[in-house]
Amino acid sequence: MKILVTGATGFTGHNLCKRLLHEGHDVRILVRSKERVQLLPSPNLEIIEGDIRDEMTVNSCVEGTEKIFNIAAMFRSAKSVDQDYHDIHVGGVKHLLKAARRHDVKRIVHCSTVGVHGDIKIAPADENAPFAPADIYQRTKLEGELWAREYAHKHNLHLSVIRPTAIYGPGDMRLLKLFKLANQTVTPIIGSGEIYYHMVYIDDLVEGFILAGEIDAAVGEVFIIGGEEKMKLIHLLKTISKITKGSKRRIHLPVRPFQLAGTLCEKICIPLNIEPPIHRRRVDFFTKSRSFCINKAKRLLHYKPKYDLHTGLSKTAAWYSQQALL
Repeated sequence: MKILVTGATGFTGHNLCKRLLHEGHDVRILVRSKERVQLLPSPNLEIIEGDIRDEMTVNSCVEGTEKIFNIAAMFRSAKSVDQDYHDIHVGGVKHLLKAARRHDVKRIVHCSTVGVHGDIKIAPADENAPFAPADIYQRTKLEGELWAREYAHKHNLHLSVIRPTAIYGPGDMRLLKLFKLANQTVTPIIGSGEIYYHMVYIDDLVEGFILAGEIDAAVGEVFIIGGEEKMKLIHLLKTISKITKGSKRRIHLPVRPFQLAGTLCEKICIPLNIEPPIHRRRVDFFTKSRSFCINKAKRLLHYKPKYDLHTGLSKTAAWYSQQALL
């Protein structure tokens, strides 16, 4: 089967492509730079250099494919403007689905985020929880998801949507700061640390994508894909510190000064194209709860996470250590 994957230079897309190639599929990837591709050369791998924001490029990439996994995303950066997020998370989705309709693509799996639900007040939240996106990344991901679902329904496209929880595993760099925090001599925690944090090991997430692209019951549905366990942040940091033999001492800091500092730093730094030393979203990490229910994925996709949290954290910590990152 010829499969198109966008976002293949990112952590999730890279691992999804490895799985697809291992299973013998012909994989076409759309990347902005071939130099960023870390996949091993393969006769089954076709690399197209281009941008999801370019409609003609997307159309040529979609032509001849039977399935699409849209993993492309704009990660948060001070150098990115709001329009960039919109062009990728909304405009790119429109290009893909319109091309998919034009070329009669059989299945489409679109990656959204649990961030569309914001701070979870009543836990665990499922796919029907209220939307409460808190930043431009989450707002545009929600807009792109809702447009895709409406368009697919209107034109009878076989679309499924995945909302992953926090993704981690060997090779991931986004949650390295969490491990470094737990590994410090003294771990500072903004607030009480009593909020929930829900993670998903990369191999389990990839399995969720594969199932969503294969099982008939997935068509037209949205799935939260996460691990079995939800853990309070304070306990998560303690677990990581035990694995890494890191900090046994933690100090709790008041939330309000850091919220104000984050707001001020963003107002000053972002217009100057400087990465702020502290973001409001980094404060949100300590204060907003994320606990989700994966029962729908278990029921319809027969999804069953293979990695318990301790095993996944241990594998990830070991990789960081091997790379001299911890």
